[in-house]
Amino acid sequence: MTYDVVIIGGGVTGCAVCRELSRYDIRIALLEKEEEPAFGVSKSNSGIVHPGTQNPPGSLKGRLCVRGNMLTRKLSRELGFDLKEVGELIVAFHGTEIPRLKKIKREAEALGVRGLRIVDRKWLAKKEPNLNRDAIAALYAPTACVISPYRLVYSLAENAAANGAEMYFSTEVKGIEKDPDGKCFIISSGSGVFRSRYVVNAAGLNADEISAMAGVPDFRITPRKGQEFLLDKKRQYITRHLIFPLPSERSKGILVTRTSDGNPMIGPTAEDTDDKNDLSTTREGLERVISSARKMVPAIDPSDIIAYFAGLRPVCGDDFIIRHEAACPGFINVAGIQSPGLTAAPAIAEMTRDVLKEQGLRLKKRKGFRGKRNPSKHLFDMSWKQIRGMVRKEPLYGDIVCRCETVSKKEILDAISGGAKTLDGIKFRTRAQAGRCHGSFCTARVLRILAEERGVPFTEISKRGKGSEIIKEIR
Repeated sequence: MTYDVVIIGGGVTGCAVCRELSRYDIRIALLEKEEEPAFGVSKSNSGIVHPGTQNPPGSLKGRLCVRGNMLTRKLSRELGFDLKEVGELIVAFHGTEIPRLKKIKREAEALGVRGLRIVDRKWLAKKEPNLNRDAIAALYAPTACVISPYRLVYSLAENAAANGAEMYFSTEVKGIEKDPDGKCFIISSGSGVFRSRYVVNAAGLNADEISAMAGVPDFRITPRKGQEFLLDKKRQYITRHLIFPLPSERSKGILVTRTSDGNPMIGPTAEDTDDKNDLSTTREGLERVISSARKMVPAIDPSDIIAYFAGLRPVCGDDFIIRHEAACPGFINVAGIQSPGLTAAPAIAEMTRDVLKEQGLRLKKRKGFRGKRNPSKHLFDMSWKQIRGMVRKEPLYGDIVCRCETVSKKEILDAISGGAKTLDGIKFRTRAQAGRCHGSFCTARVLRILAEERGVPFTEISKRGKGSEIIKEIR
């Protein structure tokens, strides 16, 4: 089977590129080695839609971040995923730090960031009462938002598939070569062989390995681990904005943020590692994060932490790599997509489309392109009046499976219809198992629903794919 474009990687970048290309009358395939999309780098994303305040004015990531901030708002309306306007504050504690705030403001305005202003202690005391009283000023950026990174990826993937893109999961790329006439790539994988005129490498942490397979071994991905800690939803009003310290050269620092679902979050650390599978958390990381977070918001209490996790950012130099490789005609690298990669993803997709067009891909608009998607319904985001109305229309909304997060059986069935095959796939789509009890009460029920709907035995249901099965049969 021959495609016009094969995209390698089913994270936010790959799915954004796939959805953008699905606008056109071309054959597209997306290959992802994990069981479901968003199971790689994207699953540990903080979910911040950055305004563009902490990027060099001449950088590609800065330009794409500002464009992506606007496009993500548009996508939220088209694809029905949640986006909450919260704004961010970059906080200064000493008069000597004010010039740095002004410099960040000038550089962000040069990129086109709107609405920036430096606010004083009086403003902070009124608008952010739990902020450390030693804070004297902050740069306020009103265009910062939060989204669910998982639901963004699922929305992109589902809409791309609805427009003809073909999705192949549990499909790890093993080799890439050109056919004898040089016109087509031959991509070998654990799921078979794919042929394509063009290849887009959006493989996240493994983008350097994929590029090397194609004969372009000229960059290296260095994983940078970030440990983050999620607080109980009962503390959701501990801050009203996203709270940032002044950034360092290599990191935005330890943040006090919030998820789109209401939980506050603190972190991340920034630790370079050689291990692309190191998702461990440590006592040292926890202590560092708590100490830094409490300098900004003293009311943070370690006893409110309900989850510890770590993610890896695919660092490759100071900027994104988005380019056609002349050494391998038809091969486009989209690599080193670290922060603000989530925000920039829709703009990266536009840029990748333009690179493909420059390299000869004919892009004719698809007739009947479906640019909208019905929004997923989540009881945890509704009023009791709305919930009662939903239950009257569909009684399965009244069958609550996850008590911590108010997730119904209907939502779980909808997630399975949308492609969820694993416990994590259900959790990322619906938040079942994501509360304080970590699924102690609902995991067995979710497992049963998955097995029944998929028509497979319990022993085939896994947490996140092969090797993470929950139940083992002993003979």
